[in-house]
Amino acid sequence: MNMNAQDARAFLQGLFGAAVDAVGAARCLPPHLPRPPEQGRTLVLGAGKAAAAMARSVELHWQGALSGLVVTRYGHGAPCQTIEVVEAAHPVPDAAGRNAAARMLALAGALTEHDLVLCLVSGGGSSLLALPAPGVTLEHKQAINRALLKSGAPIAAINCVRKHLSAIKGGRLALACAPARVVTLLVSDVPGDDPGTIASGPTLPDPTTCADALAVLREYGIATPPEVRAHLESGAGETPKPGAPGFERNSVQVIAAAKDALAAAAAFARAAGITPLILSDAIEGEARAVALEHAVLARRVARPVALQLARPCVILSGGETTVTVRGTGRGGRNAEYLLSLALALDGARGVYAIACDTDGIDGSEDNAGAVCGPDTLERAAALGLDGRSLLENNDAYTFFAALGDLVVTGATRTNVNDLRALLVL
Repeated sequence: MNMNAQDARAFLQGLFGAAVDAVGAARCLPPHLPRPPEQGRTLVLGAGKAAAAMARSVELHWQGALSGLVVTRYGHGAPCQTIEVVEAAHPVPDAAGRNAAARMLALAGALTEHDLVLCLVSGGGSSLLALPAPGVTLEHKQAINRALLKSGAPIAAINCVRKHLSAIKGGRLALACAPARVVTLLVSDVPGDDPGTIASGPTLPDPTTCADALAVLREYGIATPPEVRAHLESGAGETPKPGAPGFERNSVQVIAAAKDALAAAAAFARAAGITPLILSDAIEGEARAVALEHAVLARRVARPVALQLARPCVILSGGETTVTVRGTGRGGRNAEYLLSLALALDGARGVYAIACDTDGIDGSEDNAGAVCGPDTLERAAALGLDGRSLLENNDAYTFFAALGDLVVTGATRTNVNDLRALLVL
């Protein structure tokens, strides 16, 4: 197949677009809507980067009356008629998220056994449902959240802490809704798609403990205010456990996940005559270390007799890498992965790559991710950019911005974590 650099980059961006479209609420949510209650009312509650788009999809397909409140990240809203949409801060929570969460608990407290709560949850909900437990302040949560995000801790560990410092997460929202029935629809942004980890499981019982949360804080050296430590050591932050009363009538369904995005990406590749190989939908680890492993694989595929994989091919993976922030630059885990990959490939011929977050935001920057190719380091050198120094400063955003190789999509209003694709021609 004859494909120049421009064609390769266009193919990779088209592949990413197909993957994102496949996990949008308009496509994924309608088949999973429950029947309206026979007697009671339907209340919609939700949180996450996809929450507003999910609420919009509910409104378009629901047969009957609706009311409700969802909270999403700033810039991720969608036009709704009967469900109120509030925007708040992510990844570090703010007062808007705190106030929205408090209002949700108040709405939940006015329900009967005849009512239905449709809970729309997606990645980002942990920060957006920012209602501190008694004795814990929003400022405490903000400081701990910032430190955890820089620590390189995996999302399950971060959310373990978040659950035990919250008045609404870790199953507490579902208990507040009792005796109403709660149906939770999830867009998964966590490797493995554990429903209780997505957005810190506001409607799911939680098997983790305050002791687990304390262990995470110790392992990653997170400064812990005395009030927070006392809250955890006393057991006051304990979450409802599996088997606890109040969850019996509830149900949960993951309606979109990384595997769905990867399947769509693979179909896009096949339609273009390119062989796809899906490595995994649940890759975790330090972004730059994962990149080194993928570079080795790409080089092996590029050798004619190394692997039984016909070229051209595209190597696909999903999941969520982490970045331990030691520098002062502008990063994002996908940009960091790509810069590490480019350095490891060192201009290897015929290998192009894209790495993007499906929510359109790479960490806290304005890009979804970036693309790279055989000419990346050569072009960077011509501009006087030292890729290795920028990587050590966690400044991959600056590197790819200077090259014009950032991928900017804006808010996609879905979130199934990262998609990485290595095209080997």
